[in-house]
Amino acid sequence: MREPPPPPPSPAEPIPRQQVTGLLLAGGRGSRMGGADKGLLPLHGRPLAQHVLDRLRPQVAEVLLSANRHVEDYAALGATVLRDADPQAFAGPLAGIAAGLRACGTPWLLCVPCDAPGLPPDLAHRLGAAALAAGSPAAIAEAGGRSQPVFALLRRELLDSLLDYLAGGGRKVETWLHSVGCVRARFDDPRGFDNVNLPQQLQALQSRPEHPA
Repeated sequence: MREPPPPPPSPAEPIPRQQVTGLLLAGGRGSRMGGADKGLLPLHGRPLAQHVLDRLRPQVAEVLLSANRHVEDYAALGATVLRDADPQAFAGPLAGIAAGLRACGTPWLLCVPCDAPGLPPDLAHRLGAAALAAGSPAAIAEAGGRSQPVFALLRRELLDSLLDYLAGGGRKVETWLHSVGCVRARFDDPRGFDNVNLPQQLQALQSRPEHPA
């Protein structure tokens, strides 16, 4: 006799944490930071990426990290480090996302950038609720009237679509997400998505009290 299907996730947990892998994107050039590897820049005595990881880990089953430089330094943060298929090309976030989808061992992949230390603690919850409500394989954050496409929850099965897009020369994250029927989850506080692109932005964060994880 066939067993009945498992019950759907409760409203309090749209997608169980055990079904989500986290991916920290740290594979860029850091050109606006003078070529510095942003994820390893110190903030309150710890690498910037460590702050993001501390907020990401409670939301996911395991953590992967996309990096093309200083791989040993990133591995020391306690995450499995993935390199792009062509690490020297620095092909942008989608190349890192493709590596994450390829390595993902859960149905969902939660992608976040390495330079957003105020990452919302309910990011996975709210993106999961939006994706399930719409029956969509992808959801991104929206805050302050702006889309945040690298804060994305993706079904693992989107890998083939992404590889086809990259093979055709595509590089724009939001263009690809639109092609797969992405939905948006609205967040009231845009500060959770503030990222560090310039030295003065990092300096401003240094002067503020550290956010609790």
